[in-house]
Amino acid sequence: MTPSITIETHDPQWPALYERERRTITQALGNLLVRIEHIGSTAVPGLGAKPIIDVITGVAREADLDRIVEPLQRIGFEYVPKYETMMPFRRYFRTRPPASTQAVNVHVVVVGSDLWNRHLLFRDYLRSHPEVAAEYERLKRELAPRFEDVNVYAEAKTEFITAVVGRATAERASGTD
Repeated sequence: MTPSITIETHDPQWPALYERERRTITQALGNLLVRIEHIGSTAVPGLGAKPIIDVITGVAREADLDRIVEPLQRIGFEYVPKYETMMPFRRYFRTRPPASTQAVNVHVVVVGSDLWNRHLLFRDYLRSHPEVAAEYERLKRELAPRFEDVNVYAEAKTEFITAVVGRATAERASGTD
């Protein structure tokens, strides 16, 4: 078995790569876009990650989810509908080299939805708790060589992520974040 998941040392260029994607997506989506955020490990300073920029794009309502397919395809994103049976409230797009210069995942959801909130809570908690980010990186480096399938790898991280989101939610509720 040859692992296909590589965790790279944090690249200080990741935020600039996100900004480039943000500008392109913002222009393509126009009024359909409510908010756009850099999520995932590449959005956390110092955190090692798969070299894929994750973007969460927020629309106002579920009816807008299908309206963003054509504009994102027009700018080179591949629409991947296969996960919609499990997550009908999300649209997923990606680019990968050599078709593009950078690997990017775009998750489109309604702003304020559970998925939107969980992604931002997790990112913000890791940004403000470097010791937890370091623990997460250790876990990722331990898991990555054991998996070829990125979805199975992601599932193996779920318990950790759920625990961190729980802590972040508790801190926010108590006003200590």
